Amino acid sequence: QVQLVESGGGLVQPGGSLRLSCVGSGRTFSTYIMGWFRQAPGKEREFVAAIGWSGGATSYLDSVKGRFTISRDNGKNTVYLQMYSLKSEDTAVYYCAASKGSWASNTFSYSYDYWGQGTQVTVSS
Repeated sequence: QVQLVESGGGLVQPGGSLRLSCVGSGRTFSTYIMGWFRQAPGKEREFVAAIGWSGGATSYLDSVKGRFTISRDNGKNTVYLQMYSLKSEDTAVYYCAASKGSWASNTFSYSYDYWGQGTQVTVSS
């Protein structure tokens, strides 16, 4: 079992930046695909980004491509989401998740086995 703890959320002005971190427990962190999802008020949870076991493969939601970067440090059991040029529509609770599934399913929430508690990101002036 993997426990995930996110941090780094907060209030930022439009155009600003934030870096989210997610630390996982256990010695099998490198065997999981890691993903970030988000859920805005009144909306369904949506995929944001995912990264493969060694970090060589990544995927992104179209609306965040070029603005967000996902990375991982398996030595620290940590996955990051660096967010630039933030917009009001990026406001949401951001969740880290771990998957034992296939890379082909990395954008689907049902593919993920473990979830963090979420961290709030608010983009507002």
